[in-house]
Amino acid sequence: MVFDLEMIKAVYERMPSRIAAARKAVNKPLTLSEKILYSHLTQGDAAEAYGRGKSYVDFNPDRVAMQDATAQMALLQFMQAGRPKVAVPSTVHCDHLITAKVGAAQDLATANSESKEVYDFLASVSNKYGIGFWKPGAGIIHQVVLENYAFPGGMMIGTDSHTVNAGGLGMVAIGVGGADACDVMAGLPWELKFPKLIGVKLTGKLNGWTAPKDVILKVAGILTVKGGTGAIVEYFGDGATSMSCTGKGTICNMGAEIGATTSTFGYDDSMERYLRATGRNEVADLANGIREHLTGDPEVYANPNAYFDQVIEINLNELTPHLNGPFTPDLATPVAEMKEAAAKNGWPLKVEWGLIGSCTNSSYEDLSRAASIARQAIEKGLSTKAEFGINPGSEQVRFTADRDGLLKTFTDLNASIFTNACGPCIGMWDRVGAEKAEKNTIVHSFNRNFAKRADGNPNTYAFVASPEMVAAIAIAGDLSFNPITDTLTNNKGEQVKLDAPFGDELPTKGFDVEDAGYLAPAADGSGVQVAVSPTSDRLQLLDPFAAWEGTDLKGLKLLIKAKGKCTTDHISMAGPWLKYRGHLDNISNNMLIGAVNYFNEKTDSVKNQLSGEYQSVPKVQRSYKAQGIGSIVVGDENYGEGSSREHAAMEPRHLGVRAVLVKSFARIHETNLKKQGMLALTFADKADYDKFQEDDIIDIIGLTSFAPNKSLHLSLTHADGSTDTIEVNHTYNEQQIEWFKAGGALNIIRAQVGA
Repeated sequence: MVFDLEMIKAVYERMPSRIAAARKAVNKPLTLSEKILYSHLTQGDAAEAYGRGKSYVDFNPDRVAMQDATAQMALLQFMQAGRPKVAVPSTVHCDHLITAKVGAAQDLATANSESKEVYDFLASVSNKYGIGFWKPGAGIIHQVVLENYAFPGGMMIGTDSHTVNAGGLGMVAIGVGGADACDVMAGLPWELKFPKLIGVKLTGKLNGWTAPKDVILKVAGILTVKGGTGAIVEYFGDGATSMSCTGKGTICNMGAEIGATTSTFGYDDSMERYLRATGRNEVADLANGIREHLTGDPEVYANPNAYFDQVIEINLNELTPHLNGPFTPDLATPVAEMKEAAAKNGWPLKVEWGLIGSCTNSSYEDLSRAASIARQAIEKGLSTKAEFGINPGSEQVRFTADRDGLLKTFTDLNASIFTNACGPCIGMWDRVGAEKAEKNTIVHSFNRNFAKRADGNPNTYAFVASPEMVAAIAIAGDLSFNPITDTLTNNKGEQVKLDAPFGDELPTKGFDVEDAGYLAPAADGSGVQVAVSPTSDRLQLLDPFAAWEGTDLKGLKLLIKAKGKCTTDHISMAGPWLKYRGHLDNISNNMLIGAVNYFNEKTDSVKNQLSGEYQSVPKVQRSYKAQGIGSIVVGDENYGEGSSREHAAMEPRHLGVRAVLVKSFARIHETNLKKQGMLALTFADKADYDKFQEDDIIDIIGLTSFAPNKSLHLSLTHADGSTDTIEVNHTYNEQQIEWFKAGGALNIIRAQVGA
């Protein structure tokens, strides 16, 4: 089945003329990223060259994708917009609310029971508003999108930071908050600051133990977790065309970990093979018809330094396997150097778990290559020293891998096969013993390894690697094991060596599936009723946020001065809190509980200025809200890194935080704050971070003349009566200032519909 073929035809029909107009406006050859961006302008043909990293531009994405945890809030907002049906093809994927514990069948049954209310809500809203619905167990959103919806040259947004995975099939696919998705589903333009461009030239060819995952692990080490902020990363070169489509998806997927807006590859033979293998011959034929427009111009790749803001070159012939971590995905260590690095840093060498899966690495090729290692281990008399778990990416991948014997190979090696879902990658893992908080090491093929993310244990040292490397290390049970050089002792006492992995890019007998898990919406959903119980603790209808009072904000309390890394995991944890993603008041009880308080080095412990006591962050903020007192959050660099979850912006808004002031923001989180009517501010002088004291009272001055490119000022009154005045910057344009004044972007949409 080919979804939305007419939409794809329309995109391809207008693309050549729009690219021609863009080339004329820019007056030079175009990168692939520019071709896709300029061909999706709301205005149609380009009339000017936009400033990279400067110009705010309106786009019309082709589609929207939402996973169940973020879809709840996105659709609760869409229900307020007053529209009868989504304006662009949209889908919901139920992959986040399934806990990995026993195994696929039992875990899925448990989720269907525990989250029935949420699933029923999402299914009914989807049915009513014309949204495709993928049932629990159908697979991980980004793998399902790659198999069914992604197409070269398209633009999509999704309420998950790893929406960028679709770049593996030549899209510009961008993670956003639910308010952005709501805009697009309501038929409104989507605003994005025109990205900078980073080119990554790949030469040579992967060999031996080196996998596509190692490319992005290397890039993350080069660019760090914020080096790609505000930029699209475009991969090219003979090394790029030599890789599989799903391998490209892996690389694009983890681009979220360097802060990139998205990553992408030009259309090539591997993408055509993947389209045809997944039943989309018509899309492949259409893409072949405009092939020249679905990659960068030849002049760009011949002289990349003239067309990209930054260029990185990686020789795949020389690239070696990497392990990234712990606690951050950009700490890159070649496998050959891990023994020395672990000894130097005190990282536990004994590996307790090896986990394969997540939206990053759960394709057929990933399972095939990892299974080749598992098969060798069985044949050579080896067993796993660590526990071993597998999450297939989709029901289609699972069914096909089961048919071809790959899953049996894993279970013969005593692996647990979990549901086709995110599971441990997002903290949905009921790991035995995690509550003891013991120091331990795990390796996984996921994308993120922040503290407490997988199992809730702050002392779990998580390292990111390719699926084949995870399999090898799970067998060895040793973080320092290098399968290229090291041997293992088998059940006969012999020293044996694992050969390099091998596998099929695509199943030789083709993909197969009995029930992919898709439910099409009603042709006319006007009669569908969406019910939300007023007593539910899982779902809560939204009330509009209040508009700005029209005055400067005075008498604000300092809620927390967060120290160091403060990701969206720290601001709004996942794991057991996922069940409250549709209930804003309940989930607000996790607001900033993972952030480290600068003044006492503790988490979830801040001073209540009304009582003088140290209490949990949400409790303190609720006490301020009850008294009608606003507050401010102060943060460090790259604040809001990680997931796209807009709950990290909605919770402070709901509880009465008025502004977030940081040294720098991650892109999605800054946008989410703006959409919800919050003030997202940055220090003009980062050293002013040190001026904030624990008992400060803060005034925000200049809001009555709030304007683009015009700084604001904060007056700090300290407990001893002394004061400081500091300058703060912002990136608000005229439209975003209107969001602030209206109390949030959704209030403007609602007013437009009602007019």
